[in-house]
Amino acid sequence: MRVLITGAAGFIGQQVLADLSIHHPEWTLIAADIRALGQQWLKPNIETVTLDISQAAQVHECVATWRPQAIVHLASVVTPPPGMSEATLHAIDVGGTRAVLDAALANGVEQLVVTSSGAAYGYYPENAEWIDENDPLRGHAQFAYAKHKREVEQLLAHARREHPRLKQLVLRPGTILGKQVNNQITDLFKKRAVMGVRGSDSRFVFIWDQDVVSIIRQGLDRGSAGIFNLAGDGALSLREIAAILGKPYRPLPPGLIRTVLRLLKPLGLTQYGPEQLDFLRYRPVLANRRLKEEFGYQPRYTSREAFLAFLAAQGVEACA
Repeated sequence: MRVLITGAAGFIGQQVLADLSIHHPEWTLIAADIRALGQQWLKPNIETVTLDISQAAQVHECVATWRPQAIVHLASVVTPPPGMSEATLHAIDVGGTRAVLDAALANGVEQLVVTSSGAAYGYYPENAEWIDENDPLRGHAQFAYAKHKREVEQLLAHARREHPRLKQLVLRPGTILGKQVNNQITDLFKKRAVMGVRGSDSRFVFIWDQDVVSIIRQGLDRGSAGIFNLAGDGALSLREIAAILGKPYRPLPPGLIRTVLRLLKPLGLTQYGPEQLDFLRYRPVLANRRLKEEFGYQPRYTSREAFLAFLAAQGVEACA
């Protein structure tokens, strides 16, 4: 079996590559990324390919050359570097997925595994208490990542209707934690106090990175298709997170937060903009029933256990 992995140099990509190379030494793994992969990936069953996912011609050439039976599409931008335009983000996240999808259909790929995101559901006050895979995908007009994931899912849904031959396994993770995670969300927990939004619980669902990797491998092993939320059991509010950290919890009025972020972001004094307000107060809280009952996978950690494991890996002692 030949498996093409886009975004292979990324956080999850490297772990998927390592996991599959161990569990399936008989497979040929095509590790594709715009970034170079180190010497440690020079193994008999791994082929490294330089690929700019935003360039459709490159994607088509790569897929036509290697003729994979399956593609694991992980290439995306979660935390944009300073100065990256929304047009560039769109070309990578949406344009890249369109190119992968078109190339897969043109070259007889049998299975496409895509990591979407719980962000595709959007950040709205009327979100269900627990969001199921059948709930609408609304993205968020002011939050590029969520907006783009919604567009990606629209492309995938159209392809499922028009080309049912291609098996699609679409994964919508909540917040991914692991021993070496460092992003905008984990930065929230490193400050002296945990800031919240007055009137909002701001509940988080966490999934451990190795669970995501194992789910991808299981999906490839079984040739699975379907759409699944990825989350550990339960959820943690920001107040509960503050208690675990032993830090004060500071719920501030939403209007004040929006004004402060609007003033500080252009000055480079914060990485967060006013659009982050809805991101924080209207968290999509993902139900994992289908993951457990239909896909047949029980996450090794609950949301709380994943957060505690993350703290332990960071050398932080939990207080509650």
